[in-house]
Amino acid sequence: MQLNHYNSNFKKQKHPIKVICDNVTNAPNIGSLFRIADAFGVEELIFCGSDIPFGKRMTKTSRSTEKYVSYRIEDGIETQIKALKANNYYLIALEISENSQPLTEFKIQTNQPITLILGDENFGVAEAVLKQVDAVVHINMFGNNSSMNVVQATGIALYEITKQLNN
Repeated sequence: MQLNHYNSNFKKQKHPIKVICDNVTNAPNIGSLFRIADAFGVEELIFCGSDIPFGKRMTKTSRSTEKYVSYRIEDGIETQIKALKANNYYLIALEISENSQPLTEFKIQTNQPITLILGDENFGVAEAVLKQVDAVVHINMFGNNSSMNVVQATGIALYEITKQLNN
């Protein structure tokens, strides 16, 4: 018999992870980020930017998970980074850069709570943000494209991070 959310035996669990979405403005992506945050027991989603579309297109994709996942909307990421650092969060940016390390090789070696930082859907994580984080990780790409949709990339990153936290 196929399991559903009424008869599955998954243990509900919150992880000490916040996800910052910097200028993620595509409504279906935002809805999907709620779903992935719920699936991985993320502590909070933080949307940074001035034009975050919450509406019918977002809620259609989120499938009501915005009712269960803690979230907030903030103007700028800089203030959030300072506050999270002051609260002892370990900041991880998900971005392909000259100094990033493959997610498959990244080992969490801290007991600090974690913040996963996602960048703009078109331009990625800003250079100024990359200079302030504790680690920059990327997902190895094997095809012709050099980027991945923000939601799929987040799912892969959260899978690896929560796997390490639960070991």
